Amino acid sequence: MKPLKNDPYAGRRKHMVRSQIQARGVSDPKVLEALDTVPRHMFVSEALHDQAYQDFPLPIGEGQTISQPYIVAEMTQALNLTKEDRVLEIGTGCGYQTAILAQLAYKVYTIERIRSLFIGARKTFDELGFHNIVARCADGTLGWQDEAPFDAIIVTAGAPITPIALISQLAMGGRLIIPVGDQSVQSLKKIVRDEHGIHESDLGACRFVKLVGEQGWRD
Repeated sequence: MKPLKNDPYAGRRKHMVRSQIQARGVSDPKVLEALDTVPRHMFVSEALHDQAYQDFPLPIGEGQTISQPYIVAEMTQALNLTKEDRVLEIGTGCGYQTAILAQLAYKVYTIERIRSLFIGARKTFDELGFHNIVARCADGTLGWQDEAPFDAIIVTAGAPITPIALISQLAMGGRLIIPVGDQSVQSLKKIVRDEHGIHESDLGACRFVKLVGEQGWRD
């Protein structure tokens, strides 16, 4: 990512990391650095810039939202990323979570089903100089078979069940983070694939917009 010149929100970003992220238990220094580096205000409309570093989600159009900063940090930390990892993200949205992942991983493949959001995110990635993000507009519930397997998969929308396609595209040792539940509240699941099979743990309650697609909710 290209460094921003004369960033008026640098102080607010540091305060966000300290008061919203670290104070609530996120401790991975690489994740904290990524949250302190990526300019969240660049991923929302100019009218919302002054709210970009506050502790809540914001609308990004098309009935979608940019997630609360703490949730972004919590999900990212749960992936345990390394600089060698290839990551698949389902639900690009405005691209903020994608940018955080790109700071930590070798390459990020991201899928967005809504074309206007896909186009907007691609424009922001180009403006900020991200060169390790590959994006496509498609049904994310089917994953990205041509580029599988992935070391990590993150889903930024709530699913009724975990899509089988995504589990099948996990590499050995791969981690999948996904909200699963009904359309009002979900549980954040961590699924790990190893030589003994598939293991699932519950990271707590959360609330996301619904995951729409062939292996998700019907639109």
